Amino acid sequence: MRYSYGKAILITGASSGIGRAAAELFADAGYMVWAGSRHCEESVEQRQNGGEIRSIQMDVCDEGSSRQAVERAVAEGGLGIVLNCAGMGIAGPAEDTFEEAVRAQFEVNYFGTLRVNRLVLPYLRAQGKGLVLVMSSVAGRVPIPYQSHYSSSKYALDAYVEALRMETRPFGIRAALIEPGDTKTGFTAARRMAMPADSPYRQTCEGAIARMAHDEETGVPAMKPALAAFRLAEKENPPVRVTVGAVYKGVMALRKIMPARAFERILAAMYQ
Repeated sequence: MRYSYGKAILITGASSGIGRAAAELFADAGYMVWAGSRHCEESVEQRQNGGEIRSIQMDVCDEGSSRQAVERAVAEGGLGIVLNCAGMGIAGPAEDTFEEAVRAQFEVNYFGTLRVNRLVLPYLRAQGKGLVLVMSSVAGRVPIPYQSHYSSSKYALDAYVEALRMETRPFGIRAALIEPGDTKTGFTAARRMAMPADSPYRQTCEGAIARMAHDEETGVPAMKPALAAFRLAEKENPPVRVTVGAVYKGVMALRKIMPARAFERILAAMYQ
């Protein structure tokens, strides 16, 4: 086991899904895990190999809450890695998804990540080493019909992390993306439909989301993308991104070689 960035990690969105799986995985490998989430009772859970999960309240949409959590982690053992897992999803047509829902989508997925990293990065720079991981999605490079705004929030993270890597490298900080595809978590049930009752897209949208929900519910377990994050934490020079699962690696490869219109037709047919 290599602790390339030390043995302390902050994970956001750690009360369930991929975030929780990652917290358990890192703690069982001997890490001190600060498991941040909006709704939790503060606790300390001892795990094997001397690791522990310290659950703390942390709302990535709130500056004060995020700052308090980061400062506490730094004061009580330092911090070498941040894994951004907090996220949410909405569904609706590109044309008439409610604007307030779109803003909420970006507030959590993009600005929440940005807020946490802005607080963590000064500490990583000061110690001359650190790792920033972002749990993105295959949708960050392959936009999904009726998930255009979710996809856009992940596309934004893709550009952000690529730029961050170049900017922070001179300070000894590395950054990388994890791109899961369909994963079985509570994300599916929590996804919100956000369109008018009389939307001309409603019937097609509901059918597409039902297909997505089925694919997610039969998808890989949350531990698989968590393991991808864990393996990145062992690398002193991690790649830009890791796509989770052979099927989705194939999709990404296909997109590179297939004409854009042909790829679009295949993708659209999947959700009709």
